[in-house]
Amino acid sequence: MNAEIITIGDEILIGQIVDTNSQWIAQELNKVGVSIHQVTSIQDDKKLIEKAIGDAIDSPVQIIILTGGLGPTKDDITKEAICSYFSGKMRLDEEVLASNKALFEKNNYEFTEVNRNQALIPSNAIALVNELGTAPGIWISNCHQVIVALPGVPVEMKGLMTQKVIPRLKDSYMLPHIIHRTLMTYGVGESIVAERISEWEEQLPSVIKLAYLPAFGKLRLRLSAKSNDKETLEKLVNHQIDKLLPLISDIFVGFEEEGSIEAAVAKLLTQNKQTLVTAESCTGGQIAQMITAQAGASSYYLGSVIAYTAEIKINELGVSKDLIEQHSVVSRHVAEAMASGLKEKFKSDFAIATTGNAGPTKDKTDKSVGCVCIAIATPLGVYSEEFNFGQPREKVIMKAATKAFEMLQKEILKKDENLFVVS
Repeated sequence: MNAEIITIGDEILIGQIVDTNSQWIAQELNKVGVSIHQVTSIQDDKKLIEKAIGDAIDSPVQIIILTGGLGPTKDDITKEAICSYFSGKMRLDEEVLASNKALFEKNNYEFTEVNRNQALIPSNAIALVNELGTAPGIWISNCHQVIVALPGVPVEMKGLMTQKVIPRLKDSYMLPHIIHRTLMTYGVGESIVAERISEWEEQLPSVIKLAYLPAFGKLRLRLSAKSNDKETLEKLVNHQIDKLLPLISDIFVGFEEEGSIEAAVAKLLTQNKQTLVTAESCTGGQIAQMITAQAGASSYYLGSVIAYTAEIKINELGVSKDLIEQHSVVSRHVAEAMASGLKEKFKSDFAIATTGNAGPTKDKTDKSVGCVCIAIATPLGVYSEEFNFGQPREKVIMKAATKAFEMLQKEILKKDENLFVVS
């Protein structure tokens, strides 16, 4: 079962907004066994919309989903384009009209002729009442295909997909099962991992596809498979994962479906009732942002100091001026002093500290651009490493942040192991 997603709007093509709709729709369709054949973005242009619909109908897809262009203003022309393509007329949908009137009455807004026109849909379509807005979804059955048009507003689109479109698709088609399992690894590049697991990869059953998904400081390995027999498929994928894990045990940090590495760290700290603080220099708050993006971070995260200058390192973290002069501000010695100083100041269980040259210049140090020192202070002591993450600046910052979480996770797990040592 294949689908094409068509996103409509000049604002997407000029980069004014990021198209998150197609990403979310693709994820939700995949969950119910629908593969994405193609994603297309086009302007608010009637002829282009009609052409995109026609091209999708002529392609090997059964489901076509459009988002955008269903609002009340003149630049919202998706309904007109759909109506024109199928040589139909507009009709007033009484259920949508009643729903929209009730929404306006509830909010004490005047209901105008423009708002009334929101209830107009192509005559060959079924209206999907939008409970979160005034633009209805549109469902058209066309021989062996379904064409669905949804509002571009993300919350309205998601509501209609979840409440109306997905249930209808399940009722309309016998959908296969699609399984994705994504293993997260940190600290080793794509080519090295590929060489390490090459023999295992060559022996993969044809029904399972492997994808390498590299990013700054991390690599995801995604196994994908599709079948009508869910139980057999899950056993097959799990068997291959059992064979893969011993090959990457030193760099494997968890499954993406279970959350990111920062989510894994959050889970460990929460379970252990331990606390964390961060002292960031070159990463400038990136680690703190990744921590606080996790729900419930306040239960373990105490706070952060952005110690961007030597003066802040000295005055707020207790780093010795002599230490900086002797070893340079970008050094393992200073990173360890930052972590230890903040841990002591906040009375936390763990502390992360970063100091380095993110670039593009060396500033006042003799360390090369990309050099970052990361320290982890724990209840058992302080540990640090020096890395060179290359260029550009964004890469250095993200690789440093993900490496910090990797190091912290290992130290937390090391602490857990020590709890079970019998003396």
